[in-house]
Order: sequence, then C-alpha cells, then structure tokens
Amino acid sequence: MIILENIHQSYGNKEVLKNISLTIPEGKITGIIGPNGAGKTTLFNVISRVIQSKSGKIQIDGVDILDSKMNLSKQIAVLKQANHFNLKLTSYELISFGRYPHSKGKITKEDKKMIDQMISYLSLEEIKDQHIDTLSGGQLQRVLLAMVLVQDTKYIMLDEPLNNLDMKHGVEMMLLLQKFVDELGKTIVVVMHDINIASTFCEHVVAIKDGEIYFEGPSENLMVEKTLNSIYDSNFCIREVDGKRICIYHKNEVIFNEGESEKI
Repeated sequence: MIILENIHQSYGNKEVLKNISLTIPEGKITGIIGPNGAGKTTLFNVISRVIQSKSGKIQIDGVDILDSKMNLSKQIAVLKQANHFNLKLTSYELISFGRYPHSKGKITKEDKKMIDQMISYLSLEEIKDQHIDTLSGGQLQRVLLAMVLVQDTKYIMLDEPLNNLDMKHGVEMMLLLQKFVDELGKTIVVVMHDINIASTFCEHVVAIKDGEIYFEGPSENLMVEKTLNSIYDSNFCIREVDGKRICIYHKNEVIFNEGESEKI
C-alpha cells in the first residue's frame, strides 16, 4: 500500500498541500476528487515523485520513495493528463516505451512478449501499426493504457484520464481500469472531476479541499448531501440508482465562501 504522512507542499508563499496523511489501499481504484485548485494534481505529482514535497514521508510497501535503492518506475506507472508526441509513432512503438524501465530502450524477446500480450489483452491488434496521430481519442487512450500495463508495475496512477472523452468512452475507460484491478491485481489511483463516475467505479475516494484532506473512505460514505455540499460549496441532491448513489445538479443555488448565496 501507499502511505503518506504529514505531506506539505508550497509554491513560493502559497501552501498547496497542508499536512496530508492518507493510506491508498491495495487492489482497489482510489479516486482523488475536489474543486479546481484544491491540490489534486500537486498531490498526484508528489506521490509519483514528479515533484518532491517540502516535508513529510511517502512509503510504498514499506519503502520510502526517496530511498536510493527504490526504482520507482518499476513500482508505479504514471500517465499524466497531457500527452503530446511530436514524433511519428505507431501504436506499437508508443506501447513499447513502457518497457524502458526494464530494457533501457533495447527491446528484448521478453519485452516483445509482454507488449504482444497487452496488445491482445486490450484488443489493439487492428491499430498496432497505425500512427497515433490518426487514432481517435478513445483508441489513443487504450494505447496509452497498454503502454502503462507493459511497464508491469503494481501501482498505476492516472491524472484525469477521462478528459476529452465522451460518456461512452469514459465509462469504457473505467471498466478497463476495473478489469485491471480484478484480473491483473493492479492498484489504481485516478484524479478525476466527475463525482458520479467516482462513486460508481472507485471503491475508495479521497476528497481534497484547500490543500487538505476533507474526506477519505468508501465512495458510498462520500455520497451524502452535507459532505458534498461542504467540499464543493454547492448544493447537491443525492439519489440511488441500481444500488449506487449519484448526485443530481438540479438545485438552483450556489453557495459562496463568504456564506452568501446567489440564484442562478
């Protein structure tokens, strides 16, 4: 599991993460949600060691991520929100990048076997030789997931993977992530905005507000009007559909931080 203890992060005089302590459980999808500017992406970057926190400690399976003996790229696969590729790459070539922590660019028979397995697993045979600049958004996301899978890590971290996907492809993405958990034993952390997607597909949810943990626990415990209203400074109506709680954005009032409200 991933354990964070007293994480602080700031940019100049602005404190972005304040005393963050949480546990990301194994074998589940953990969703990180919260308002814009809450600190979600900063937390993502700290866990994945894109940036180093000002203070605090992060352990992965009992080992500090700053330990020189840890090869983090063999522990966590990271897919950032923005992925721009200027090279003329085929799907196969892009997927093969995921083997770099193991092969350092020299693809072996073992690497090719892993790549072929993941191409088959995600049904990408028809587009494996297609250039990525010709793929649809949904196809490219599946190719990127294959790249993550061939890295062969226990943990996968995704920063807003549903951006630019329509509802159909967004649901397909989450179903694939659930498949990775159930069939491949992965532990997945996803930063997202859609509360209903989080409540439907994430067993564990972390909600951040103003750089602090406002909620951590099972998704069903998150889906309470009072809790969501406080996180987002808004009004929600919760309904249950097929055993899952979803929020409906139908009330015509926005709550402002000063305690004032305005009809919209």
